Amino acid sequence: MDNKWEYDYTSLYREQLPQDQNKEVPPVWEVAGKPVAPKKNWIKKVVAGVAALAVCAGVGTASGYFGYRLAAKNTVGTSNNVGPVLYQSVDRTSTSTGDSNGMDISDVVSAVASSVVEITTEQMVTDSYFTQRVKSGAGSGVIISQDGYVITNNHVIAGASHIVVTLHDKSKYDATLIGTDPSTDVAVLKIDATDLKAAVMGDSSKLAVGETAIAIGNPLGSLGGTVTNGIISALDRDITVEGQTMRLLQTNAAISPGNSGGGLFNANGELIGVVNAKSGATDSEGLGFAIPINTAKKVAEDLISAGYVTGRPALGVTVINVLDAQTALRYGMTTLGVYIAEVNPGSGAEKAGVKVGDRIVIIDGKEVSQNSDVSNAMKDKKVGDVVNLQVAREGKIIGIDVELTEQSQAAQQPKD
Repeated sequence: MDNKWEYDYTSLYREQLPQDQNKEVPPVWEVAGKPVAPKKNWIKKVVAGVAALAVCAGVGTASGYFGYRLAAKNTVGTSNNVGPVLYQSVDRTSTSTGDSNGMDISDVVSAVASSVVEITTEQMVTDSYFTQRVKSGAGSGVIISQDGYVITNNHVIAGASHIVVTLHDKSKYDATLIGTDPSTDVAVLKIDATDLKAAVMGDSSKLAVGETAIAIGNPLGSLGGTVTNGIISALDRDITVEGQTMRLLQTNAAISPGNSGGGLFNANGELIGVVNAKSGATDSEGLGFAIPINTAKKVAEDLISAGYVTGRPALGVTVINVLDAQTALRYGMTTLGVYIAEVNPGSGAEKAGVKVGDRIVIIDGKEVSQNSDVSNAMKDKKVGDVVNLQVAREGKIIGIDVELTEQSQAAQQPKD
């Protein structure tokens, strides 16, 4: 049985006709596990009406006392000595994220709560009856620099035309979207504020199952600053949400819609993850997930400095799933599978001779049955690596070696 995972995001809907824009309309609160993604229509004729996945990806994949020692010893670091001031770090010889100090949770929360923010979004949508409606959403975020950079989830701000960040002291700021990466579900915002309390970065590579985990966020979009606690339940879980597979931390700290983008902290008050998903099954409890901070930090730094995630390997193709008879009939296919819908100009795939219409059967010795198998095969690759494709073409199986190139900024963004 397939597990049902969903983003821990809450959407708030209120109808609002254009002529009523200035009229106060009380929102109707509804818990929803995921936002409505923009409709995609990005391949001519070949894949009209079919959701496609751009498969080019690998995942770009950083500690702390609290209380008075945070105030006394925090120093500010920079990325490559250029760009904005990012992150707080602490002067200590060990980066262990263990619980050996036995810190009280209330002390940790007192030290870190002001680094977590509430995020609300708005976008105008038109339904099938041509009625315009304001689609509002709520999530969370974490301050990562004293001058106003905030990390959150891509799915929290996807499609938003207006984003507001509310600080711990309830002051509100309009936010600018700096960059977003759907592949890792990371986004970075900027608010016009200074002297903020930035989170102290932990090291998610040093985590162990059983360590304390403290989640702080904005569940249900109305309970900002809520604290839940538990443990790290598992490391390196490959979780697929809305067709996107991510490698996440698992925790049993209570996670609810609206927690998306909030912080997961350890017993030392260090940020070890960015909360982003939970189980959508009604009979499950204690199944929450977070992006490891080492992954999120690298992506955030790249989004701020370059506008996209650098060094991510690209196969250079777009693929579609043909997984049922109806879809196969529509496109004249006689065999179910994963087909090449587009080959990017100048890519390694184009140079190697991959063609539109090829069906991918095997990548590096592993069978391919759906598009997530292709993206998963790229996760541990690097630019310059060579992968072997076995593709079906005109009744024959053909072996093709493809050198991976760096994924472009355009390829990393969702297509309209």
